[in-house]
Amino acid sequence: MNNIKKISAALSGADAGAIFVTSGQNRYYATGFRSSAGDLFICADGAAALFIDARYYEEASRSITGAEVICSNDKPLLDLENDFLAAHGVERLAVEEGSLSYAAYRRLEETLKPAFVPGQKLLRDLRMVKSPEEMELMLAAQRIADEAFTDTLKLITPDITERELAAELTCRMLRLGAEDKSFDPIVVSGSLSSVPHGKPRDVKLQRGFLTMDFGALYRGYCSDTTRTVAIGEPTEEMARVYNTVLAAQTEAIRAAHAGMTGRELDGVARQVIRDAGYGEYFSHSLSHGVGIDIHEFPNCSPRSEDVLAPGAVISMEPGIYLPGRFGVRIEDVIELTGDGCRDLTALPKELLVFCA
Repeated sequence: MNNIKKISAALSGADAGAIFVTSGQNRYYATGFRSSAGDLFICADGAAALFIDARYYEEASRSITGAEVICSNDKPLLDLENDFLAAHGVERLAVEEGSLSYAAYRRLEETLKPAFVPGQKLLRDLRMVKSPEEMELMLAAQRIADEAFTDTLKLITPDITERELAAELTCRMLRLGAEDKSFDPIVVSGSLSSVPHGKPRDVKLQRGFLTMDFGALYRGYCSDTTRTVAIGEPTEEMARVYNTVLAAQTEAIRAAHAGMTGRELDGVARQVIRDAGYGEYFSHSLSHGVGIDIHEFPNCSPRSEDVLAPGAVISMEPGIYLPGRFGVRIEDVIELTGDGCRDLTALPKELLVFCA
């Protein structure tokens, strides 16, 4: 994967001669190379350079195309960077203002010669639209998570703890080819299922709902899935809540297409839940972008005016949470198209019931 040319071309509308890429996620997006350090500059004239220390120089030189790789051992790093920017006539430099600390921003502003302009949006907007190569990686990550979850269901008994189940799920994703988990899995049961981001406990699975929110990281790209199952026969109210959440997700997926705003799509799911009498218990937004980061642009919330673009990949995760009692969330990941969407998640959604 290499997006240096794409980023360079986007600079023509950014009123900047170059962009300074500092975050690891955006360096990976640009070059396909992952490291914990390195300053990447991409110029509007097509030139690019990664300034990196000796720890990563050999691997970066071998892996990166489209950018010069410069080791910063013999001359102060900032002198090398200023020389490069001057050689390409850069007077205005776009920076990742949202990824830099205040102290780092001030230090760089004082030492790099070009004037700084915001560059976060340029990278954010580019990353929102996934290429076919990115979609292949995201689909592979999703398939790993799907298979791991299906296998983990066999372990659900009253004798396993939430923490043990979370560990088993993670282990299965790694065995199936994930390089890591996308985030720490949420595996919560009983009354704790009413906490959207509850942490797994050293307690055996409690009667009621069991919510599992998990994802696999594959070659730098994330998946994100939530499924809720029942431990013991669900009550009539539990079944009603589950079916309401499922109906909300189904309607939102049916309605989703590029060109909508995040607020409009969120409203589709929220209206179903509101009509069922549970509006006040849907306490978070419907959706977020997924990609290199588990939370990316765009967002779908009651206040979001983000316009959904074709090729964007977003979660679809309505939920109802009755405090101190139980909660339900069902989450798929979809790819938006001009006239609809493609659901990347292959797991079934009927309510599964396990013996208490």
